[in-house]
Amino acid sequence: MRIEDTILSSLLMSEEYARKVIPHIDKAYFGERVDALLYDEISAFFIKYNKLPNTEAVKIQVTDRSGVTNSDLESAIENLDNFSSAPQNLEWLVEKTEAFCRDRALYNAIMESITIIDGKDSSLNREAIPNILQKALGISFSTAVGHSYLDDAEARWEFYTRVDAKIKFDIDMLNTITDGGLTRKSLTMLLAVSGGGKSLVMSHMAAGNLREGYNVLYISMEMSEEKIAERIDANLMNIDIDKIKVIGKDSFVTKVSNIAAKTQGRLFVKEYPPNGAHAGHFRGLLDELKVKQNFIPDVIYVDYLGITASARMKMGGSVNSYTYLKSVAEELRALAVEFDIPVVTAGQVNRGAYGTSDIDLADTSDSMGIIHALDLALGIVRTEELDMANQVMFVQLKNRYADPAMHKRFVVGLDRPKMKLYNIESPTAGFHPEAQGKTYAPPTLPKIADTSFTPVIKSNIDTSGFTFNE
Repeated sequence: MRIEDTILSSLLMSEEYARKVIPHIDKAYFGERVDALLYDEISAFFIKYNKLPNTEAVKIQVTDRSGVTNSDLESAIENLDNFSSAPQNLEWLVEKTEAFCRDRALYNAIMESITIIDGKDSSLNREAIPNILQKALGISFSTAVGHSYLDDAEARWEFYTRVDAKIKFDIDMLNTITDGGLTRKSLTMLLAVSGGGKSLVMSHMAAGNLREGYNVLYISMEMSEEKIAERIDANLMNIDIDKIKVIGKDSFVTKVSNIAAKTQGRLFVKEYPPNGAHAGHFRGLLDELKVKQNFIPDVIYVDYLGITASARMKMGGSVNSYTYLKSVAEELRALAVEFDIPVVTAGQVNRGAYGTSDIDLADTSDSMGIIHALDLALGIVRTEELDMANQVMFVQLKNRYADPAMHKRFVVGLDRPKMKLYNIESPTAGFHPEAQGKTYAPPTLPKIADTSFTPVIKSNIDTSGFTFNE
C-alpha cells in the first residue's frame, strides 16, 4: 500500500490523527493530482466543520468541484472505495507521515532550486535557495519550540530530581563523576589502545544496564553479534568466558531464562561491517526495532567510532580523518538528541599510550575533531601492575557533568575471565590473587602527581578554539 493511500484513508478514519497532521501537510506534497485533490477536499471539510467527512461526503465534494476531469473523478472515487482501515499504531503513523512530508518538501525544494538556477523563476534569485532548502529540512510535527527558562522552572526541577532521568552505572565512581549516571541526549567516549579493554568495558556497561531494567542496543562494527553476546553472557551469568561452551545446553538456557526473569529490560546486538554503517543506518534500525519488536532503547553503544561511517561525507580527497571523524561524532551526538537517549562509543589511542597513566586526547588515533561533540571522555589505562592486580584505571579527559580534576584518575576491579568490572574500596584493593594461582602484595600503582589536564597537541592538528574541560 502506498504511503499516500495510508495517509488519506487514515484522515477519514482517525480524528486524533487528522488533528496532529493536517496543520503540517501541504497538498503540494502529493505528487499525483488525484491524491492532492482528495487531500484538499478532506482537509478543507475538516477545517470548516471541525470534524471528519465520510467517504460519501468527499465523493460529493469532488464531483461538485469545477475543473476536475472525468478521468480524475473516476480515479478519486475508485481510490475512496478502496481505502482500508487506518493502522492501529497512531505514533508510528504520525512518524511515517512526518517523514513523508519532509521527503516531499525536500524534493519540491530541490526542484524549485533547479528552476531558479535555470533562470525560469523570475521572482526569485539564487540567494533564496539556502532558505528554501532550510525550510524543507526543518519540517517537523513537533509543537515544542524549546525550554522556556522562566516559565518552565517547575518542569526543570522535576527533571533534576527524577530518578530515571539518568542511566545509572553499576560502578560507584562512574556514578560519582557523572552525578548519578549518563544523561539523555549525551555522547560518551571511551579511549584505549587496541586490545585495551574498550569492548570489555562497553559490554560490561551494557550488561549492567540490562540488569537494572534498561533497554539496550549494542551496535558492533568490530566483533560479531555472537562474540558480544558471549561477553555479556559471561558477565551476567558470572561464568568465565571460556567455560560457557561446556556448561551444557539446558543449563545455559535456564541461566538466560533466570536473567530474563530478573529484568524488565531487553538487549539487542546488531553487527555491521567496519565502516559499513552510519547514523542513518542506525535510525533505520531504530525504526525497525520499534515497529517489529516494540523495542525502544534507553541507551545505545556503538563499538566503535573510528570504524563508523559518516552519513554526510566520504573519506578521501579533500576530506581528511580529522574532518571525517568529527562528522561521525557529530552525527552520533545528533542521534542521541533526536532519540532522547545517551550514546556511548569508543576511540582508539596510539599504541605508545600503553603502560602509562598520562593518556590524553592527543593520544587518540581517531581525531581531535571529536572533542566538541563529547559530554564525557574517559581514558582506559592498562599497565603491567594493574593487569597483575586485576584492575583497570580510568582517566577523566573531558567531563561536562562535573569538574574532571575531581577524581581525575581512579581504579576499579577487573575480572577479565568473567568480562566484568567491580567496585573496590581503595586504589589497591579488590584484586584476586587466587585467580592467578599466586599470592602477592598489592602492587605500586602509577604515580599520580598532577591532576590537571593539559593536552599534548600534535602539530599537524588544528586545535584552534577547543576547550577541553567544560
